[in-house]
Amino acid sequence: MSEVMVTIDGQQCEAKEGETILNIARRNGIYIPAICYLTNCSPTLACRLCLVEIDGKRAYSCNAKAKEGMNVTTKSEEIEVERKAIMQVYDVNHPLECGVCDQSGECELQDYTLRMGVEHQKFAIADTLRPTHDWGFIHYDSSLCIVCERCVTVCKDMIGESILKTVPRGGPVLPKEWKESAPKDTYAMWNKLQKSVIGIASGGDTLECTNCGECTAVCPVGALVGSDFQYTSNAWELTKIPAANPHSSDCSLIYYDVKQTSIHDAKEKIYRVSSNYSFAPIHGGIRYGYDFENEIEGKDEKAMKKAVKFFKEEADSIKFDSFITNEEALILQKLKENYGYKLVNDDAYAYKTFLENYRTTSGKSLYSGDLREIQKSNFVISIGSFVKNDSPNTGYAINNALTMNKGAGLYFHPISDPIVEGYSKNILCINHKIGVEESILYLILDLFGDKEKLPKNIIEYLNNFHKKEKKTITEVVKEQVKEMVRDEESGEEKEVVKTVSKNVEKEIEVDHNLLYDIVGLKDDFDIKLTKMLAKKDRFSLVVGEDLYTHKRAENLAKLLGMIERYTNFSTLIIPSKTNTLGVSLICDLDKSVGKKVVGYNVKADFNLSSLGKADLSFPALNQQEGTFTSMNKRVVPTNVALNFDGYCLNDLANRLGLIAENTINYTVELGSIKGYKSEEFDNLPNEFLNSGGENRGYLLDIEEHNASDEVEEIQEMVFDDKYAVYLANPVMQFSAFTNKAHQLNEAGALYASSEFLEINELKDGAMVSIVNKDAKLIVAVKLDNQIKGLIPYLPTFDTKLDVLPFFKDGYRFAEVTIKGVKND
Repeated sequence: MSEVMVTIDGQQCEAKEGETILNIARRNGIYIPAICYLTNCSPTLACRLCLVEIDGKRAYSCNAKAKEGMNVTTKSEEIEVERKAIMQVYDVNHPLECGVCDQSGECELQDYTLRMGVEHQKFAIADTLRPTHDWGFIHYDSSLCIVCERCVTVCKDMIGESILKTVPRGGPVLPKEWKESAPKDTYAMWNKLQKSVIGIASGGDTLECTNCGECTAVCPVGALVGSDFQYTSNAWELTKIPAANPHSSDCSLIYYDVKQTSIHDAKEKIYRVSSNYSFAPIHGGIRYGYDFENEIEGKDEKAMKKAVKFFKEEADSIKFDSFITNEEALILQKLKENYGYKLVNDDAYAYKTFLENYRTTSGKSLYSGDLREIQKSNFVISIGSFVKNDSPNTGYAINNALTMNKGAGLYFHPISDPIVEGYSKNILCINHKIGVEESILYLILDLFGDKEKLPKNIIEYLNNFHKKEKKTITEVVKEQVKEMVRDEESGEEKEVVKTVSKNVEKEIEVDHNLLYDIVGLKDDFDIKLTKMLAKKDRFSLVVGEDLYTHKRAENLAKLLGMIERYTNFSTLIIPSKTNTLGVSLICDLDKSVGKKVVGYNVKADFNLSSLGKADLSFPALNQQEGTFTSMNKRVVPTNVALNFDGYCLNDLANRLGLIAENTINYTVELGSIKGYKSEEFDNLPNEFLNSGGENRGYLLDIEEHNASDEVEEIQEMVFDDKYAVYLANPVMQFSAFTNKAHQLNEAGALYASSEFLEINELKDGAMVSIVNKDAKLIVAVKLDNQIKGLIPYLPTFDTKLDVLPFFKDGYRFAEVTIKGVKND
């Protein structure tokens, strides 16, 4: 897009042609009211408050696109009268319950009513019964609803589920006299408000969605609120603690909303998690899974002494997960350097190894993509990520790109996902055989690689998959034939020429790509892809955990590096856990443990844990300050929401000879690690700018390296899909920490589609036996309506289920036998 200059209220503003006037104004600190518009979503024109004059003509700034030389006026007597009248209409029949309303104190209706100077009411109409609805995690009070349609828009344009819509309200018709006396836009807005409320798109009474809760976040009034939060606190009583999502590698900006438990109990409690919804969504795992703190009575000196003794006299290894801060990772690395402990972290080791192999062919220390780049793209490919469950925010970015940029995409995964399929009619979901990801990456090189720059050996190898085949097609051929026709009036016969069509079979030679057969693409794929790629110029490739736990992970990483170099794709390699990327960069990891192991949130000979009962208890991530390294390659800060009365890893490290007053003293020392900077924790910003820019922490430096073109040929992986089980967590569950939260706590199960249950003659809740050569488990089967096909999955969030032995080689798919267990 070309750069243009527009003038807003006399201020010259640079903009991209086609950018909305409202966003330009916000970026330049110019106030224009808008109660229905959401950044990165399509305008609804529901409120009409963003009315402006452009070159003397009225327009809506949320929808008006910038052109060179535009002159915009945001305030005039006529505009102010219109805006005030609109707010008066919004206030008609709005319940006067601000004292107990959950949104009071941060209500946009309150704010705009005061800002527009609404001191009296000149409009009136009979009210209509507007009932309340309990939708599981969400409570909807239609009497408070102003039908701004933010909830509808964010669900469609950002989340990708389109669960909500406006439905008939049954309100009385506006008297005709109001049409004459009310300002034009006021009447139009009021007419719509009278007719509608928000309802469930399916017509049912339950929300069949992933429960992200983003609709409650964007609601400007108290109509949509979290059921658990309702009537528990006034907004002004809550202290907002800025932090980063501790459950997944998006590490999104969140706020823990905290106050004392009650007038009788001064202990602080998290009442909810909120976010800066204008710039980035958050998923249900953190919106509802926030109270996972570790509660202990005080410092257990006896336990600390045992820990020090075990470290000094017995331990030779530390095994840990990636739900830790960068500072804790650095402490563990220093303990290794000083005392020779092995550091073992299975997911970070797989990720680190994958990155190292990726570097050899990409020539870069890190991948180039991030979530914002995906949102800006208009063609996206996802491979090896069960994205809705694994990384919801990546799914939101993909959907946003498809919806807002008229984009298209390909989604490769063995498990069929109707949520992803519903993102857009322009996303093609390919449910391929297990293990064929090498073929998919070679196919991307074949379809999108720059043939003038691709190495000769790669081109020759790809050419081996192209075979000339003869194909019989049917063509419609038009011929002219002569016929004798009798003239009805004269009775004479005349010769006439007619055009007739007939089908003719024809044999042609076509190019057949054998990679299509391996991946499972249909004959019409070329035609579909050509249509999808029309006018596409910005490309993103997302890869997930299936690739770096794959038996051919080394070659997959190198192929991905080749795609980075020889195609126009920007790549994003999703880290599987919150700080997998940080741990992989900071720690020198070992593949296996020794004889005596300390476990940090992992079962071992001596256990350090943030989850609860352990040999020595540590604070959970909502009780710590420090930093994470997000999938966006950004080092972001997180803060203490709740106090922890016990010891932390830094206390233990000090007893073992390291010296630091606080854990965050190590933040500045991260600068000793390649890519990181020597920044003090207290100097790290944690906000979004009005422009939408992410001003959080700092970006990692990406180094350039010499690149190799050495990749291996495809090695077919033998796997029987009929007996497959996958390793994944259900929506909203990411670990034992989310499962500890009171709103999300549940028992794990074997999650399966209705098709799987039907074919195996099982009912939801039935007990099944799962067996392979390494493990056996009896567990309930649970219906997951958000998957299709015959591959079920086992979770890791429930510590009572020992599922990892089924996946001994680290790969996310395992061959098993599943049978129903008869109840005695």
